[in-house]
Amino acid sequence: MAAALFIVRPTLHLLNKNACLKTSLLSVKNSMANQSKTYANEGRSAFRRSRLSTRSPTLKERLMAPQQGTAINLGQGLLLGASAFGIGSLCYYGLGLSSQPGAVEKSMIWPQHVKDRIKSTYAYFGGSMIITAASAYAVSQSPKLLNLMMRNSWLAIGATFAAMIGSGMIVRSMPYTEGISGKHLAWLAHCGIMGAVVAPMCFIGGPILMRAAWYTAGIVGGLSTVAACAPSEKFLYMGGPLACGLGVVFAASLGSMFLPATTALGAGLYSISMYGGLVLFGAFLLYDTQKIVHKAENYPVYAYRPYDPINASISIYLDTMNIFIRIATLLAGGGSKRK
Repeated sequence: MAAALFIVRPTLHLLNKNACLKTSLLSVKNSMANQSKTYANEGRSAFRRSRLSTRSPTLKERLMAPQQGTAINLGQGLLLGASAFGIGSLCYYGLGLSSQPGAVEKSMIWPQHVKDRIKSTYAYFGGSMIITAASAYAVSQSPKLLNLMMRNSWLAIGATFAAMIGSGMIVRSMPYTEGISGKHLAWLAHCGIMGAVVAPMCFIGGPILMRAAWYTAGIVGGLSTVAACAPSEKFLYMGGPLACGLGVVFAASLGSMFLPATTALGAGLYSISMYGGLVLFGAFLLYDTQKIVHKAENYPVYAYRPYDPINASISIYLDTMNIFIRIATLLAGGGSKRK
């Protein structure tokens, strides 16, 4: 029995020793395996970081990267080039260097009804600007109305667009008659709505708005002179390209509402909307001015519907409003803030 116990005890002792040895070996093995995995993971991470640092950025990364002012500089260069072109055209056509007569030369032989049509068109244009300014001032003096126009909810934005577009469509669809009529009332309402829409610009400040108004008057006067001195159909062929450009500017304006201007893509959309829009509506002013003259010359005297000076004036009125809004925004520092 003692011998059996003697034999069993060393056996148990050896088994325990082997178990401890195996446990130690497993511990060392696991430690070495974990250390190897750690080295492998660190190696893969370093390799991944080196690949990320050496590869070129994707298109999405470039568009969403912080903007460096390139888009704003390109927009300012476009505006500078367009201004130089406008001044050159004014000098060229104003000095009578063109071989074809313009509206100024042809006005000497215009019949009286053509002169009356153009005169009434620009009278309604001036009246539209006065009514808009009066409406904007009245809304700016009413905190409740001003707060209503400053709401940024989608419902408020949609209602504003619907009011502007809807009132303009109503004015254009109604027939023109001499004296006060429903069309005149709709025209007054449309100009009043436009004034209410631009009323929040009062926060820019009176001096800046006055400067913007004077700059706008200079641009509109200069471009109108260019259109009057140029051959009668010189700019009437720009309708198609201008319509395409309007779609681009409109899409850029919508896109800039969703993308921050601190990114490269957001700054590009802002530049297209502001600088590109300023050039575009200047070109529209040339087109619409010659369109007014062309229609006044060729519209039948005894037509079923008489010549409509209100509809003719709305086009240059909207061009002028878009030019004014962009100039005021740029003077307020909108471009410099996004650099």
